[in-house]
Amino acid sequence: MPLRLSPTFRDALANADRPLAGIWVCSGSPLVAEICAGSGMDWVLVDMEHSPNGLESVLTQLQAVAAYPVTPVVRVPIGDVVTIKQVLDLGAQNLLVPMVSSKTDAEAAVAAVRYPPRGSRGVGSALARSARWNRVDGYLPDADDHVSLFVQIETAAGVEAAAEIAAVDGVDGVFVGPADLAASMGVLGQQTHPDVVAAALRTFDAVRAAGKPVGVNAFDPAAADAYLEAGASFILVGADVALLARGSEALAARFIPADPAAERASY
Repeated sequence: MPLRLSPTFRDALANADRPLAGIWVCSGSPLVAEICAGSGMDWVLVDMEHSPNGLESVLTQLQAVAAYPVTPVVRVPIGDVVTIKQVLDLGAQNLLVPMVSSKTDAEAAVAAVRYPPRGSRGVGSALARSARWNRVDGYLPDADDHVSLFVQIETAAGVEAAAEIAAVDGVDGVFVGPADLAASMGVLGQQTHPDVVAAALRTFDAVRAAGKPVGVNAFDPAAADAYLEAGASFILVGADVALLARGSEALAARFIPADPAAERASY
């Protein structure tokens, strides 16, 4: 029986009448991923760069979120052709490649997600979930329609090359990472530093001028609102692990006495 794949994140952005808000999924747990998928957010980012996610856990998370009206994006740990091939074969349709700082980096990422002769992706659709084990008619000739590629600019060099990066055919959008950008600019940990924000906004202008959507990571609500006002088409506004950390801290602050020696009230 022929099967159909879901629309890509590229398609979701093209058809959206507002910016799309998303959440990081970093715990490695398919249960947590499913909870986030049912939250009402537009998209979830399954992270392999700074999270305990490998191929098996990414697979189970993609399976867990598939039943929900949310678009999953997978951030690979590096723009490596083998890693990208494996993640695509798992059935990831939307990739985010980090640390893209030049046109050459962007072109390499595009080549990794495309089959020959347009790229270098290895062919194994009969063995892979990507084509549902060859149950998707025409998967190989139509593969580019089933995959969207976003690249992450998060260095000072990337900001300077943003126009060239965004103009690369096959790059469907650019995501700005203020954390590493701040580190690259010598203000580690200061994502809302005026110079970092100014660099992010210059990237916005360059990407939008190339006709591509631009997104950003912004956990601070005020920063998120400012970036949305500046034209962000998609944004990440929180993370599963951060929500759990802050929520559990709030519970502790509410119920644990500030003075360790203080007596806790009985029931």
